[in-house]
Amino acid sequence: MLSKISVAPMMACTDRHCRYLFRLLSPNTMLYSEMITTGALIHGNRSLLLDHHLDAPTGVQLGGSDPAQLAQAAQMVEQAGYQEVNLNCGCPSDRVQQGGIGACLMASPELVADCYVAMNEAVSIPVTIKSRIGIDDQDDYAFFEIFIEHLYRAGCRDFQIHARKAILTGLSPRENRDIPPLNYDFVRQIIEDFPEAEFVLNGGIKTVQAVTSLLTEFPGVMLGRAPYGNPYMLAEIDHLIFDTALPTRLDIAVQYQQYMEQQISAGTHIKHMLRHLSGLYTGLPGARAFRRCLSTTMYSDDADTRVLDRALQAVEPIEQLRTGT
Repeated sequence: MLSKISVAPMMACTDRHCRYLFRLLSPNTMLYSEMITTGALIHGNRSLLLDHHLDAPTGVQLGGSDPAQLAQAAQMVEQAGYQEVNLNCGCPSDRVQQGGIGACLMASPELVADCYVAMNEAVSIPVTIKSRIGIDDQDDYAFFEIFIEHLYRAGCRDFQIHARKAILTGLSPRENRDIPPLNYDFVRQIIEDFPEAEFVLNGGIKTVQAVTSLLTEFPGVMLGRAPYGNPYMLAEIDHLIFDTALPTRLDIAVQYQQYMEQQISAGTHIKHMLRHLSGLYTGLPGARAFRRCLSTTMYSDDADTRVLDRALQAVEPIEQLRTGT
């Protein structure tokens, strides 16, 4: 069973530091790694790529098209302690297409089904599929249904659907997040046609109110860029959906600062962690000054956690900073 709330895999965003921050904000949201190609995992620094701290439940998204390599990579994911492995069938970037992976796999549903079977037989954790609803001119419901049907027959029951088609030529990955129109009706229809499968809705979900509204008709929603720009919305959603305590932004900043100190001691530059914190005060007075302070100082060679202390002075009362209350 897929989670009610999840955050999509996002390149250059959902690394281990970002996921640590998101987990502080939300104990219940399902998190995902950036996409990791099978080649990078099999032949690269496996320990670094699969490193994680305090972020369960979390899945790893794999990019690949060779069933044997995907099965091997999935085993590595399971051995590293993750709770899910996900196959990327939605990324439209040129680089991904050149490798024959991502969204272009939707044109080869038999191959994707073979990949799923190989991965599913190799691990005991759930194997899920993230896709679009179509590609280029192959954008009618029949195309989408055939893709899902092949996977369903192969045994897959868990899908995350970005409810836009991918345009593989002429649009950048960023443009593919906004220009192709959303079509939630395709997801509504696929739920009716495959009632024993679960489909999480992704695409265009930007507010806490949208999340609560969409959960009245979809079993789960997957957020994309919205929580990266406004991480605190994850705490608000967790509070509303799961009745958890609502932390203050300062609570989160202090806990994340402690994490950063540990990571700096291990040799990680603070810039890799602070960049994920820049949206914490989005929508509040002083948010712009907070972001500016972080962005102008965190890249210095001698930057340390005092950068965050100075940024917080723009948004938090001094007495709170002194007492930690």
